[in-house]
This record gives sequence, C-alpha cells and structure tokens, in this order.
Amino acid sequence: MLYKYLTERFKSLNLVSEMENFVVSARKYRPQTFRTVVGQQHITNTLKNAIVTKHLAQAFLFCGPRGVGKTTCARILAKTINCFNVTADGEACDTCESCTSFNEGASLNVYELDAASNNSVEDIRSLIDQVRFAPQLGSHKVYVIDEVHMLSNAAFNAFLKTLEEPPKHAVFILATTERHKILPTILSRCQIFDFNRIKIEDISSHLAYIATTEGVSAEEDALHIIAQKADGGLRDACSIFDQMVSFSGNHLTYKAVVENLHVLDYDYYFKITDAIYNSNLSEALLIFDEILKNGFDGHNFIVGLGEHFRNLLVCKDPTTIQLLEVGQNVKEKYSQQAQLCAIPFLLKSLGIVNRIDISYKASKKSTISS
Repeated sequence: MLYKYLTERFKSLNLVSEMENFVVSARKYRPQTFRTVVGQQHITNTLKNAIVTKHLAQAFLFCGPRGVGKTTCARILAKTINCFNVTADGEACDTCESCTSFNEGASLNVYELDAASNNSVEDIRSLIDQVRFAPQLGSHKVYVIDEVHMLSNAAFNAFLKTLEEPPKHAVFILATTERHKILPTILSRCQIFDFNRIKIEDISSHLAYIATTEGVSAEEDALHIIAQKADGGLRDACSIFDQMVSFSGNHLTYKAVVENLHVLDYDYYFKITDAIYNSNLSEALLIFDEILKNGFDGHNFIVGLGEHFRNLLVCKDPTTIQLLEVGQNVKEKYSQQAQLCAIPFLLKSLGIVNRIDISYKASKKSTISS
C-alpha cells in the first residue's frame, strides 16, 4: 500500500519517469571507443596499433588502481577486434552488425567473469569448456576475467594450459588491481599493460564535459576539488560529481563542494599564512580554533599547511606555477601570496611544520596522559 501511494504521489509530481530514466554518470559517459578513454593514451595507442598491424596477442593482463579504465578498455578491445569495418586508426565503426549487437548488450562474442565471486576450479573449467566453441558473428571470442587475482591457486593452475595455447579465435583479457598476487606462470603468458592513475587535469576536463552535457553550471575550482578527492579514479570522480549535483542542484560551486565533501578550504591556509607572516599570533590561534570547531583533524591541517608552504615555494618562480594541480583562481592566490612571502620565511616555516608533524601525535598523547 505504501509503495502504491508513493508511486502515485511521485507520478503526480512527475518524478517517477525522471528517477526511472536516471543513469549514473560513470555508466552514461563510459567510453565506447579508444579515443574517448581518458588519461590512458599509452595503452589505447598500443592496442590500436596492434589491431591495425594484426599483431594482436591472445592474452592480456590489465593492471592498475580501481576506476581507471581497465574493464572499459577490455570491452572496447573486444568490440573493435570483432568490428567488420575497423577504421584506419584502429577504431570500431560503431555501425556494423557486430558493433550494434555489442552496444545493445546482445553480443555473444564477449564473456565476462567476475573472479571475486567465481574463483573456484569449477568456474574456470566451465569457462574452458566454452572456449572450444567458435564465434557465431565476428572473428574472435573475448573472455574478460575481472579481479583475476581472486582466483584460487588451483583455478590458476587449471587455467595455465588454455592460456598458453588457446584456440585461434579466443582472446583472454585479465584485469586486476593487485598484480603481485598473480602467479608468475600466469604473468609470463600475458602481455602486461599498466594503467596509470588519471591526472587531475584530465579528470577535471572530463567532468566539465559531463557538466556541460547535463546542463550543470560548475565552477572550475569545484571540479578540481572533486578530481583531487577521486585520487586518480575517474569512476570515483563521476560518483562524487553525481552526489554533488544531488546536493546543490544544477549550480555546482566551490563552497558547496568543500562543505559537502568535508574538505578544508584553501582560504584557511592563505589566512593563517598571512597571520603568521604578520606575527599576528591571536589571529592564527582563532583560525586554528575555527578549523577544529568545524570538525577537522589538527594533524591533517598541519600536513596540509606544510603542503601549502611547499606550493608557495614552487610559485616563487612564475614558470613553475603550472605544476600546481589546482584551479586557476587558486593559482592566482598562490602567486600573489608567494610574492609577499620571502624564501627564508617559507623555508623556516617548513622546518617548523615538519617538526610539529613528527611530534604531533606524541604531544597529543602526553596531553591526554597528563
């Protein structure tokens, strides 16, 4: 009864259709071709050249952190090698029967196995039984094994012979976040590709594209904060972006992002640096007290302050400002404050902050014990 009432109520507010049609950004904007993969050009260029020159290996191992494009590149590779009209630069045409069936999720040439929940010998033997059958449409059958490091040793050993001498139509793509857990005998049978953490600039640019497409106005500094929080993972960045849009609507501001993500605002570091430089001890203490009252950890603030002083040193030379992975507005603030602060002051401050960082926990314990 409650479900029926809520459904009728949402229909009257025109919310049901919107909720049913919503797709998270990580899925909606998932790359469909090599050229749209973000931040992994060294991988995509190699794979495209292998397709064009017909030097395609039969076993690949994609390694790297979560959310950087391993499974996405595996799916794109599976789609491209079965395309009937591969372009001159190694991209799928996206119009042939094979590409269309793949885009609709109806392709029988791609088999995905989640090794986290299917890690037994029986699961691998079931996969090996399927390898014998040739593809019905296209030239290859592609087997993508995600989180392959979760396979048991017995499952790995059962997989060795097939991985070494697979049928001509079979291509294996193994994906993992923990390469060190994979047996050396498996590694020696694969072409290994190491995926990098995606740069903050690349993530920020991709989020800006999503925001424009979705009709969301977003401040550049807000997107940079989201990119930093994602720690090199594009999927995490898209999830945070969706969360921020849900929180603040179609206008994404820097202030709203730092509040919702509980990130310490850059302004605190600029203000406390000014107070220290001007020997205004009371102002510095009041700022630090405000930081603590807002729920931030004192030790994390000390670490951030040390990073702030290092950034100011980098900004003493205008040619190195571009090294900072922050928004344009924040770069300008760094540049202005760097010109005011002398190098001896910054070096002395860094030394003091370093000593505080080392002794902070011990001093906290002594305070508690006393």
